[in-house]
Amino acid sequence: MAVVKELIRANEAGEISFGDYSLEKKTKLEDFECNGDIYKVKTFHEITKLEKNGMFVYESVPGTAVENLSQNEHGMEFVVEGPEDAQITIELEDDMEYKIYIDDINVGKMKTNLGGKLTLSVELAKRDAVKVKVVKL
Repeated sequence: MAVVKELIRANEAGEISFGDYSLEKKTKLEDFECNGDIYKVKTFHEITKLEKNGMFVYESVPGTAVENLSQNEHGMEFVVEGPEDAQITIELEDDMEYKIYIDDINVGKMKTNLGGKLTLSVELAKRDAVKVKVVKL
C-alpha cells in the first residue's frame, strides 16, 4: 500500500481511500463526490482528517494513508498505513459499544462518547499496513 497521491479516491465498491502522510505542507481537497456524499480531506505528515457532508469521519495523528474505508449501520472498516504509530479518532453512533479488531484479532470493546467519537491507537512503525474493523454490539 502507498500514500494516496490524488488525496482521495473511490473504488468500484464505493469505498474511500485518502491521505498522504509524506506531504510537508497541509493539503486539502474539497467537494469530492461518491455515492451522493460530498467528502473533504486534509492531510500531511502531522494529521489526516476526513469529513463527509460537513461531518467528522476520521482523524489520525500523525498523518496516515487509509485504503478502502467503508461505513454502514454496523460500524466501519479500513486499512491504515503510516510511518509511525498513530492515534485514530472516528465518528460512529453516540453512546454505543463497539468491538474492535486489529488485523482480524479482537482487541476488546470500546464505547463511544456522547458525541459518537471513538479513539484508538494502532502500531504502524514496524508494519506495512494495519486492518481496522469496528463492529457495533
